[in-house]
Amino acid sequence: MRIVLSGEKLTLEEVGAAARGGARVEIAAKARDRVRAARTLVDRIAAGDAPAYGINTGFGTLAEVSIPKGDLRKLQRNLILSHAAGTGAPLPLPEVRALMLLRANVLAGGYSGIRETTLQLLLEMLHREVIPVIPEKGSVGASGDLAPLAHLALVLIGEGEAFFGGNRLGGREALARAGLQPVVLEAKEGLALVNGTQAMQAVGALALLEAERCARVADIAAAMTVEGLMGSHRPFLAAIHRIRGHEGQARVAADLRALLAGSEINASHQDEHCDKVQDPYSLRCAPQVHGAARDALAFVRRTLAVEANAATDNPLVFAEDLEDVSAGTIVSGGNFHGQPVAQALDLLAIACAQLQTISERRVEQLVNPSLSGLPPFLARNSGLNSGFMIAQVTAAALAAETKVLAHPACVDTIPSSAGREDHVSMGMTAALKARTAVENARTGLAIELLVAAQALDLRKPLRPGAGAAAAHERIRIGVSHMDEDRELHRDIAAVLQMMPEIESAARSAAGLG
Repeated sequence: MRIVLSGEKLTLEEVGAAARGGARVEIAAKARDRVRAARTLVDRIAAGDAPAYGINTGFGTLAEVSIPKGDLRKLQRNLILSHAAGTGAPLPLPEVRALMLLRANVLAGGYSGIRETTLQLLLEMLHREVIPVIPEKGSVGASGDLAPLAHLALVLIGEGEAFFGGNRLGGREALARAGLQPVVLEAKEGLALVNGTQAMQAVGALALLEAERCARVADIAAAMTVEGLMGSHRPFLAAIHRIRGHEGQARVAADLRALLAGSEINASHQDEHCDKVQDPYSLRCAPQVHGAARDALAFVRRTLAVEANAATDNPLVFAEDLEDVSAGTIVSGGNFHGQPVAQALDLLAIACAQLQTISERRVEQLVNPSLSGLPPFLARNSGLNSGFMIAQVTAAALAAETKVLAHPACVDTIPSSAGREDHVSMGMTAALKARTAVENARTGLAIELLVAAQALDLRKPLRPGAGAAAAHERIRIGVSHMDEDRELHRDIAAVLQMMPEIESAARSAAGLG
């Protein structure tokens, strides 16, 4: 895939594509012009005597300390070395690739003052798969993700560590094996590399893309469960959702109607053939709960899409005239503060918690014989076989963890940098929590798909609605009906692996594209 960076038009789908590896990234010609113009301004200021934050002064509470011209290179190098204080497991390679792309896009915007050669090295590292080792912990999301971005910058100067060719190497060796040379940072370049929200963005953007898939799969799982429990389709009537007015709710109801269309199971228990008055909320209120999650994810998407093209550096370099800033101005601000992203990613975790908790309740409905009318735990010879008893327990355990993770990180703040950074976002914490919440929700939905498929087997020869039937059939390609107890973790893993195909098959059969 070819991605052209301008600092203005990067999409989340392009971030996802780059994260998978193999993308070819270029800088737009106009963006290169802006980068050069900003760098010319920085060089002019660095050659003068007037204090300019981060160019010829210290950082944070040391901003009033003037740095001699002969030490400006060392100042930038020291910044990278001192800020590389991250701990914990390395970020997965896809997240680091996303981080590299996002940071390159910010630098391409022309407000950072970095040299074109330094930006080009970052892109060459991405192209040649020199992926920095970036510990996932250590950012409070205040002056951006300082520690993670410093670990990224280490490799550009030949320090730190990077993954290359399946090996974890020293930064200089990794560059050499890829045919690259480290750079010597000039005035402001170190600061340009570490100010910004790109670590929380990278983790959060990939989590969002997966969460959006989970939201679509949740509708498919719900449709299968409705059929497995011989639930009513009437709660999904368009009129019900039109008179409430929430977009996500109406969309989910429409998708459920499409997934359930042509159901023989539903036709078998209409009117006098059905002794149910109302279904449980986990079935009847699926549009309301799933829809609220979808609306939340739409907000998260809007926020991350804006942030992907945001100038998050400090100070900002204005080489051209803007509305209230004259050309040649360098000004300190607070665009590096991660609050917008942190707040959105906390909402992402909350949305996933809702998808997961309602899914777990549907699993309970399926395995509980007093609720389902089916054999206990969907096992034909129950007692000898435990069936899906512990599948529901696992779903409950995952849901319990996600409820804890849904507590927001962005409401906390611990002042840092001797009180200069006196309010922080905890955005990276929000991102890591959201990532786990999405993983848990995905696994919980895989359990529901697996259990609902067993229930649909027990409803044969009646056939469920078109979309539910297609999902059921796709599951059975990779996971057979369970006649006797077996290792369920293998089945859960298989459904997780097939989830994209299950989604595609169900939506295609239902005419949802």
